[in-house]
Amino acid sequence: MGYPIHDFKRNIETRYYMAFFKNLKRWFTREASTGSGTVAEPIPGSATLLYPIGSSPLHVATVYRCVDLLANKVAGLRLQYMRKKGEIFVEDVNSRLHYLLTVQPDSYLSAFDFWHQVVTYMLLRGNAYIVPIYDNLTMELSRLALCDPTCVSHDTIRNTYKVTDINAGINDTFDEDEIIHIKNYTRDGKVGISTITYAATTLSIANTGNRETLSRFENGGNVRGIVSNDTSVRGFGEYQDNELEKAATVLDERFRGGQRIVSIPGQANFSPLSLSSTDMQFLETRKFTVREICRFFGVHPSFVFDDTSNNYKSAEMANAGFLSDTLNPILRKIENELHRKLVAPTLCCKRRFEFDRRDLYACDLDSKVKYQTSTIAAGIYTVNDWRIAENKEPVKGGDVVLVSANLKSLKEIDKPTPAPQAKPVEEPGNNDDNTKQDDETGKE
Repeated sequence: MGYPIHDFKRNIETRYYMAFFKNLKRWFTREASTGSGTVAEPIPGSATLLYPIGSSPLHVATVYRCVDLLANKVAGLRLQYMRKKGEIFVEDVNSRLHYLLTVQPDSYLSAFDFWHQVVTYMLLRGNAYIVPIYDNLTMELSRLALCDPTCVSHDTIRNTYKVTDINAGINDTFDEDEIIHIKNYTRDGKVGISTITYAATTLSIANTGNRETLSRFENGGNVRGIVSNDTSVRGFGEYQDNELEKAATVLDERFRGGQRIVSIPGQANFSPLSLSSTDMQFLETRKFTVREICRFFGVHPSFVFDDTSNNYKSAEMANAGFLSDTLNPILRKIENELHRKLVAPTLCCKRRFEFDRRDLYACDLDSKVKYQTSTIAAGIYTVNDWRIAENKEPVKGGDVVLVSANLKSLKEIDKPTPAPQAKPVEEPGNNDDNTKQDDETGKE
């Protein structure tokens, strides 16, 4: 197994020198870290999950849907490693990073599962840690190891990470520039805080509602009431209380057993309880928790199948708001962290990591066609550009850039419009000759 270095895109001689000095640095750092030191205490919800009332937050349907939605959206986009060619950036398909980012980052994870797990860790644990592993001989990137946040100890004072993850095969200490750290909301810029930490109260209410619903359905909507004695009993003593308690227990067991008509022993009376105002507002409370959880995750209620009535326009605006306000910041966060840790400072303007956001409309054919038509009419893409993107053979003449003005070629627009030519003035002598010729022709 190799070890990560920062500037892997330098020439081969520089890589070996850097690897040598980096190895020495990590050796002495490892020796110094064995002494006494202060390690920052992890913020609740970052390295250890604090699940409200002892249950997983994913047991709440709204939380599961929000997390799965965000993770699937990010994992469904193709992450491109791009190299500058001339004035534009083109995808570098020959790079090792292209295979790692789009096919298989690690030996046991596909690219989809990898980025899905990264976003899940970020939302539920507050932090996602990726260790770039390099080959010892070629100094090329070998794999991207995703670590369990519970196996990472972050020293915020020394800016080091102690990773002990058996599944990832890593047991070492890394510097800040040797590990890709994708953080959720953070107060100090160093440690991320999970969303469920802030939503703990709302999740407790939701879990309480789930338990109450389960309790009501477990007994099949069992009848609730009070067992009492009539006025013939003068006073209540220990004997009478015990007998009433036994009668109540018998009634409850018979109701739970499915009996609907039962007999009451002795002079006891059964008074059923009517539906209280709390029970009547129970459903409304559950609806409130759905929207409250959606606010924490930045997801519109319609995306979690809330029964809120909306029209086509509101759904379209909700989708646009979700892409710009919720999803795009997560994508930029990942792109920037990869660029910061995997690209040398001298190449920062010549390399780029970018999610292909066009894939967001892969299944929305109507919006996709409108977007393609608009880009062709604006001269941004050609017909063959989109045909290649749709895995279609290029057509003859499809490489011509068009604009919306009658779809003319840009070359034709640059040409000046020819001025109208003036009619030549005929001389009198010529007119006489022409007239004579006409007369002779007419006589013949």
